[in-house]
Amino acid sequence: MPEHAGKARRPRDLRLAGLVKAFGGTVAVDDVSLTVPAGSFFALLGPSGCGKTTTLRMVAGLETPSTGHVLLGDEDITGRRPYERPVNTVFQSYALFPHLSVEENVAFGLRRRGRSDVRDAVARMLALVELAGSERRRPGQLSGGQQQRVALARALVNEPEVLLLDEPLGALDLRLRRQMQLELTRIQSGVGSTFVHVTHDQEEAMTMADTIAVMNAGRIEQVGPPRDLYERPATRFVADFLGRSNLLDGTVVGPQGDATLVDVHGVRLLVPGCLGSPGSPASFGVRPEKAVALPPSDDRDPALGNAVPGTVTDVSFTGLSTQYVVRTAWGQDLGVFRQNAGGEEAVRRGDPVVVAWRPGHTFPLTPALTPAVTPAATPAVASLAS
Repeated sequence: MPEHAGKARRPRDLRLAGLVKAFGGTVAVDDVSLTVPAGSFFALLGPSGCGKTTTLRMVAGLETPSTGHVLLGDEDITGRRPYERPVNTVFQSYALFPHLSVEENVAFGLRRRGRSDVRDAVARMLALVELAGSERRRPGQLSGGQQQRVALARALVNEPEVLLLDEPLGALDLRLRRQMQLELTRIQSGVGSTFVHVTHDQEEAMTMADTIAVMNAGRIEQVGPPRDLYERPATRFVADFLGRSNLLDGTVVGPQGDATLVDVHGVRLLVPGCLGSPGSPASFGVRPEKAVALPPSDDRDPALGNAVPGTVTDVSFTGLSTQYVVRTAWGQDLGVFRQNAGGEEAVRRGDPVVVAWRPGHTFPLTPALTPAVTPAATPAVASLAS
């Protein structure tokens, strides 16, 4: 039985305090501090090379931090070897023993810890991952999704306080990946352990996680529930990476109630909150599905207080929605996604339109974290072509 198992212990948060990891002159993880609540499903999300896997490996004990600490509650585990930590890892490659049966693979860790009676524990885990009846099969006789469930059962049978998932679904096809997303959330809810899931897949993180930390260039850009990060991204990177965004840059005109009036190439738009003093630069955005493209002559809803004129340059039917690209007078492209609910008047390529949206759907970008760019250099529709 693992050393930590069976002890009466209050669930402990996983805390990372000032973690830095440098490889030679390259800093892979740069002063990462965050708290993962006990019993939560937490995602580290970011592009390849952002430092998320290195962070996970430091938690697992597979990498030693250059500076900083890994703690469970108030207990510092930074100096502990991997097998001394109440932490297990599931990798993308499954890492199953091909010559062992499913039952033997799941029991492997328990037997290494000296447990002789493992049958009941293994049976409970296989039932949890819905593989009861597959005990005698070999990994080569299983589908990719089933092999990933065996890897999960093998990790969970050791009763870790924290389960680390390093791109665990990356090797699966789209259908299996979506199925396993649901399975993982069900399993996490069933065992109550803390899951920390590393992924570059935005949809995967938003589907599964209670909380997401978005990483970029070794740093944490923003942490919060999926809805908060999507509706109110704090930085240009988060807005770009988590979904699609229209990002605009302008100059503060002045306060207007609890919002700020911003001039963007002669078009005045309202942005919630205070963005700075008159004359200072301001950056903000709106999601394409929050905007509509209307003929200029339409009497639009007064609630659609923000409006930018332009010309439709592209129309794409995607099934669930129709996606428009609208070119503004200053050459920036804005995206508009319209749900295909039926009955809408068609907007065609070449039509003059007004892209309009509610001011409350505009999200300001934190000035201190927004790269200094001129409006002419601003990407048209963030990630629209990706």
